Amino acid sequence: MYCIVSLIASSTEIICALGLEDQLVGISHECDFPPSITHLPRCTEFKFGEHALGKSYDIDQRVKAIVQEGLSVYRVDGEKLRALQPDIIITQTQCEVCAVSLKDVEAAVCELTASKANVVSLETNCLADLWRDIMKVADALDVHERGVKLVESLQERIRDVAIRVQDSTKKPTVACIEWIDPLMSAGNWMPELVELSGGVNLFGVAGKHSPWMTWEELVAKNPDFIFVLPCGFDIQRTLTEMHLLSSRPEWEDLTAVQNRSVIVADGNQYFNRPGPRLIDSLEILAEVIQPDLFHFGHEGKGWVPFPGSR
Repeated sequence: MYCIVSLIASSTEIICALGLEDQLVGISHECDFPPSITHLPRCTEFKFGEHALGKSYDIDQRVKAIVQEGLSVYRVDGEKLRALQPDIIITQTQCEVCAVSLKDVEAAVCELTASKANVVSLETNCLADLWRDIMKVADALDVHERGVKLVESLQERIRDVAIRVQDSTKKPTVACIEWIDPLMSAGNWMPELVELSGGVNLFGVAGKHSPWMTWEELVAKNPDFIFVLPCGFDIQRTLTEMHLLSSRPEWEDLTAVQNRSVIVADGNQYFNRPGPRLIDSLEILAEVIQPDLFHFGHEGKGWVPFPGSR
């Protein structure tokens, strides 16, 4: 048995998927799945208050200001770590905007002079990295075979989707928007998920960080589908800012708008988290892009048509 502190939502989901929820003693401020872990002590917090209260542009400016100073936007609560005395702390090195950085964790652990915690750092930039990171967690927790079975089950779900779309004559173009103001397209694992679901990805490169984009670029590409899935936003939060797109003069002329194929998805719970539910994200894309082939039942929970769409 280990005492585990997970400082990123995705690793919390990996730990639980491995059947080790009972060994979790602490989580991050963003960990909320499965719901049964939400009572655990939270060992991180925002450095500038509750960011969700601001608009997209305000959040972007505050985050950039902190990151430009070489800092993470979140801090580790060293006192709570000292009280919990974990054997293993899981964090990440991929993005200091998304979660507590490795250097912040290492600094906090150094303060715990009596602690010999093993810090496990994950970095998922693409699907291959996800399999590696699941195994990294499994091996650190001495459940190698559970890790193998989890990876195999997730890969089997991917194969089920990919095989069924192989012979589809429909290959719609897809734009995934990861931030509204300023505009950012989705990178990392998202281009892979779009292609696996039978779409043609227009923006972002697999394995690379999400790039900024312009409205003019979106209009020029004129995608068949537009998925809006801002990082850290749920569906309702995103809907409050959709006017920033729909009020543009070219909006009504876009193919996706005319075909009622603008989708608002829960980026926070699905698309932004590099954990087991990335496969749910693939299924969401597939049932929207290829409705004749798939119906996984995610509508209303994982995604909704933008009002006026569909």
